[in-house]
Amino acid sequence: MATPTNIPSNKQKARILVVDDEYDVAITLKTILEEEKEEGSNNKQFEVDVFNDPKLALSNFKAGKYDLLLLDILMPKMNGFELCQQLKNIDDKVKVCFITAYEVYYHALREMFPTMEVDCFIAKPIGKKELVSRIKEELKSNVSFI
Repeated sequence: MATPTNIPSNKQKARILVVDDEYDVAITLKTILEEEKEEGSNNKQFEVDVFNDPKLALSNFKAGKYDLLLLDILMPKMNGFELCQQLKNIDDKVKVCFITAYEVYYHALREMFPTMEVDCFIAKPIGKKELVSRIKEELKSNVSFI
């Protein structure tokens, strides 16, 4: 039986990069996502890397390594919008979700980068089930696993 597209197989986990300057937030996101198991099995659905420094995340980023980026917006050294733009210059196919406590940033993104295609904004705080659901929706609508 063929594996449906958009759903990771038992051997393939979705790769997610989390960049948030708040250590506790970043580790909590990683823990929540990596604890998520495939339905009816013990296999993890996500593999998550975490950076607290956006410049360090940028210097370690490689095209094709991640399926989804979870980026905080308000960070020192480089904000999430600037980081996103630079990461998209390296890998224009990677999907992005901004995670923020401030809804006004959606409008700021549209003004600063009117051609950037990002529709995923996740408000902090967010519950575990809702976070996992949003991540799965974004991956299914935008990534094809074969």
